[in-house]
Amino acid sequence: MHSKFIEVQGVAQTFKTRKGSFPALRDINLTVAKGEFVALIGHSGCGKSTLLNLIAGLTMPTQGHLLCANREIAGPGPERAVVFQNHSLLPWLTCFENVYLGVERVFGSASKSTGAASENKAQLMARTDAALALVGLTAAAQKRPGEISGGMKQRVGIARALAMEPKVLLMDEPFGALDALTRAKLQDELLEIVARTQSTVVMVTHDVDEAVLLSDKIVMMTNGPAATIGEVLSVDLPRPRSRVALADSPQYLGYRKAVIDFLYTRQAHVEKAA
Repeated sequence: MHSKFIEVQGVAQTFKTRKGSFPALRDINLTVAKGEFVALIGHSGCGKSTLLNLIAGLTMPTQGHLLCANREIAGPGPERAVVFQNHSLLPWLTCFENVYLGVERVFGSASKSTGAASENKAQLMARTDAALALVGLTAAAQKRPGEISGGMKQRVGIARALAMEPKVLLMDEPFGALDALTRAKLQDELLEIVARTQSTVVMVTHDVDEAVLLSDKIVMMTNGPAATIGEVLSVDLPRPRSRVALADSPQYLGYRKAVIDFLYTRQAHVEKAA
């Protein structure tokens, strides 16, 4: 893996509010390798989503620089696709049409974002079909969001992101609103998809088990305001990973304990205050 695919260099983020300046992040330095799966974890208000939005180019840092593939991140781009907790599907379009909309924007004649020759409609439709097949939604392609479950809606959001062939997949608590069984199933599916696509992933989560199961590296954030990276834990578990096989693994349990210790012992005062 290329050791510096995403680089966050001395980043700080301060927001202007009615009560004055609010320092959300300070002194953020982080590198993500190509093909690496990185989880951002911490208590509410620690700036996890703010950092993800900076990598996505949705906001600009008050201080510092962010790079992707040696190019400065100066705004959103199709090479960095985002999957939010809210699937953000257009309810009047079918699953196919929701994915196709993104594909056409990136690869069709209406967009110059890729710099490559525009693809014809048959090619765009084939890309869309392939993305839906990747997440197991071929049979639901012609259904609208109101006709499918929450887990299926989130699969459509993931398919839409993957269909754009991004260099980086950015995920902001994508399974946070789902029930435990659906969440576990989608986590397992995400492991398989990432193994097939070799995607670089940065994911925000509150779930310790999710972070350990999915990640190569867990970035643990200190409490806000003025949050920063408290510790980075490398997760050296062999892939492919099975949640059943890992349930009794001393190595897995050791990583889990390290994250819990950071969150609930060393950064515990937020929970006490609440």
